[in-house]
Amino acid sequence: MKATFVVTIMAALALSAAAAYAQTGGAKGHDHGAPAPCCDNPAKAQTHKATGVVKKADAAKNAVSIAHGPVKELNWPAMTMTFKVKDKALLDKLSVDKKVEFSFVQEGKDYVITALQ
Repeated sequence: MKATFVVTIMAALALSAAAAYAQTGGAKGHDHGAPAPCCDNPAKAQTHKATGVVKKADAAKNAVSIAHGPVKELNWPAMTMTFKVKDKALLDKLSVDKKVEFSFVQEGKDYVITALQ
């Protein structure tokens, strides 16, 4: 009888925990600490700004690698990473070792440059 009671209580606790987990959205992971709204609803994607130095531009992949400084709102340290480019014409403005200021958004798992100077 005691064993049945303990199993019933354990099952109830497990179901309660599972319900709470599902209600809060579960374990939705976002790269580099990005806020959830950017990934769940692309229409509300937040634009971020950074400065850095171009390390490689790849027109075939429509991408550019940039060694950029910290991005405080995303809690990113300075690092080198590859960004997609929204408009291929932006690649014409890039050359290796050029310092750039750029704006980017998160689209799914990709970070996409939308403007640069």
